[in-house]
Parts: sequence; C-alpha cells; structure tokens
Amino acid sequence: MRKLLAIAGALSVALLPAAVLAQDGQVDVADTGDTAWILISSALVLMMTMPGLSLFYGGLVRSKNFLSVMVQCGGVAAAASLVWIVTGYTLAFGPVTEGWLGGGSAWMLIDLGNVRDGYQIPESAFALFQLTFAAITPALMVGAWVDRARFGWVMGFCTLWSLVVYAPVAHWVWGGGWLSSRLGTLDFAGGIVVHTTAGISALVVAMLIGRRQGFPKTLMLPHSPSLTMAGAALLWFGWFGFNGGSALAANDDAATAILNTHTAACTAALAWLVIERFSVGKSTSVGFATGAIAGLATVTPAAGFISPGAAFVFGLMAAGLCYPAIQLVKQKLHIDDSLDVFAVHGVGGMAGSILLSVFLSQDLGGTGYAEGMTMGSQFVAQFAGVGVTLLWSAVVSAILAVAVSVVFPMRVGEDAEREGLDITSHGERAWEMD
Repeated sequence: MRKLLAIAGALSVALLPAAVLAQDGQVDVADTGDTAWILISSALVLMMTMPGLSLFYGGLVRSKNFLSVMVQCGGVAAAASLVWIVTGYTLAFGPVTEGWLGGGSAWMLIDLGNVRDGYQIPESAFALFQLTFAAITPALMVGAWVDRARFGWVMGFCTLWSLVVYAPVAHWVWGGGWLSSRLGTLDFAGGIVVHTTAGISALVVAMLIGRRQGFPKTLMLPHSPSLTMAGAALLWFGWFGFNGGSALAANDDAATAILNTHTAACTAALAWLVIERFSVGKSTSVGFATGAIAGLATVTPAAGFISPGAAFVFGLMAAGLCYPAIQLVKQKLHIDDSLDVFAVHGVGGMAGSILLSVFLSQDLGGTGYAEGMTMGSQFVAQFAGVGVTLLWSAVVSAILAVAVSVVFPMRVGEDAEREGLDITSHGERAWEMD
C-alpha cells in the first residue's frame, strides 16, 4: 500500500499543469499558455519587420531603390538581434538597478532564470520577445534616409544606436530604471522606448544626411502603393502581438490591448481619408495605410491601460496631429524625412505617451493611477519621460551619425543616387522587365 501511495503521489506531481513553487516561494515553472502567447507574439513582431515594414517602405520609394530598402530593413534587424543577444539584453533587462543600465550578468543570454521575475514565462521567452522590439526599432529609421544612404553607414550607425540609444532607454522605462522607478513614467508597449527614440533619431539623421536630389521640387511618387498597402496590413496584424504581447501573459490585459490597438488603427485610417478628401480632393490608399500606422503608433504606449472608448480619441488625435506634422516637416521646414518616420512614429508615440496621463483615469475607463499618483503627477512623469528620451535620442544619434561617417560616408555619390541604390549598392534590380 505504501508503494502504491508513493507512486500515486509521484504521478500527481508529474502531471500537475500548474506552476510549481520554488523554495523562496516564487513561481519557478512557467505557465504554458502565457509562454505560448509570448512565443506567438514574438513571431508576429518579427513579421512586422520582415516582411511588413520592408514592403510598407519599399512600396513608397521609387522602383530603383526598392531592394535597397528591403536589404537595409533586413540587415539592420539581423544586426540588432545579434547585438541584443550579445549585450543589449543585459544592458536593458539585466539584474535590475534604478540607474542607467541593467546588470551585466546575462551577456550572451547566459544565466537566464527559469522564469522572468514577476511573470509566469521563461526568461528566455521574455528575452526573445524583447529582441523583436530591439530589431524593429532601428529598422523604423530606414524610412528617413531612403534613396541616398550608404549601406555600410546604415549598418554601422544602427548597430551602435541599438546599444547606445535603445538599450538604455529600454532600461529606464521597462527594465526598472530611473524613469519608471523614480518618476513613474509608463509605456505599455513602446510609445517612448520605440517610437520616440526612432522618430527623433530619424529626424536628426534626415537633417544631417541632407535632401534627396530634386527634393522638394521634384515629384517622387511611390512606385507601388499596392505593396505599401500589403505591408501596412502585415504591420497592422503583427501589431496585435506587439501590443497584446506586451501584457506578457494571455489574459484580459492582452485582449484589451489588442482591442484598443484595432480601434485606434481603424479610427485613424478613416479619419486620415476624410482629411485627405478635404485637403487634396481624393482619399488615397497610401493615406489609409499611413493613417493606420499613425493610429497604431499613437495608441501603443497606452494600449493596455485605457478603455476602447479612449482608443477612439487616440485614433482621432493620431490623424489630427500626424497629418499636419508631415506638412510641417516637408513643406514648411523642407526636411527630407522621406517616409515620414518622425511625423508618424515620433509625433504619434510622443502624443500617445502624454495623452495616456489623462485617459489612465478610472473615471474615463482607464486602469487607474498608481498609489500616490494623480493626473497631474502622471502628466509630469509622462512629459519628463518623453522629454528626456527626446534629448538623449537627438544628441546621441547626432554624435553616432557623424562618428560612423568618418569610417563609412553617410551618403552615396550623385551618380549612384541618380541610377538607384538597387544596382549601385547591391548589384540587383527589383523588377526585370525582359
């Protein structure tokens, strides 16, 4: 009988689906449902970069530069991924400190825990999910310098940028660093960490690298709006993993984030079409795609914190702010941020991050303020987070861009620019018409 009881006890432990507690009382075995969701979300975010972002940007440029955009997005994502594995993760999410960088015990992703502290997913799954964010963020900047940036410079700049700009900001906001721990700055899925850093840096580089030949007098139409629409659709779909996965669990927070993500994207895309109809006389496919991306970027910092009703407001704000920002940057300031990285991602991410301080209120359907925080103090925390990130991204990006240009010139020659980067930089053409 004792043997039978011992066998039954062993089998019951072996078959338990729930998490097992470690000696210190912390969950030491991951939840399989949460883990599966994070792995799926990681794949969705990677899909946003390749092929989503590549097609979205590629369709917006002239045909002679289509492949160069694809190669730059892919190359930057690959380099940023490797940098993340070697050192980026531990700088952003290593053993938590309240300062500027995480602890350095997870180089090459060694010494990862069975679970990520505070969650029920393996730390390896957490590192993978965050890797996909680190990969897409520098790739977003590619849209600022299309048609004219030298490939070697792009790779050098973006690789260093991942370490010196992205990783520290990720720690300050998401890794237990000073913005979140001391000020209370919130960012659900990347309005500050992803969109503000990339948008501001893209604007700085666009000013440093100079305008494309013929800008702003020569009309440079997208060579394939259909590819841009396809890319936008993949981005939209993948964004469910981007925002929903940021709940780091398969729960109500994830579902709410996805619902708000879709609501804001729909609202912004339709609002953009209305604005185009009254401003230029026609509603365009490129406008629909751009509006949707603006809505997605704007709701990202708040996706898991607000109500669907608030997401409508975020979508309207996205169209109402990002559309005139494009006109300001290109037509008034004549800055050739070619594919509107700053106006869409930067302005959207910053606006959403600050707007969060209002709609976080439980009276407006939000999840509510942390203990000791009010709408006013949350506004200060959000504004400070955006401001610090803006300054850090701008100054460090300018230094990195110039430093890398000493080894790799930033810009291709005039003849190469006229002929197109596909053939001059990569020896290939996207479309052979024989």
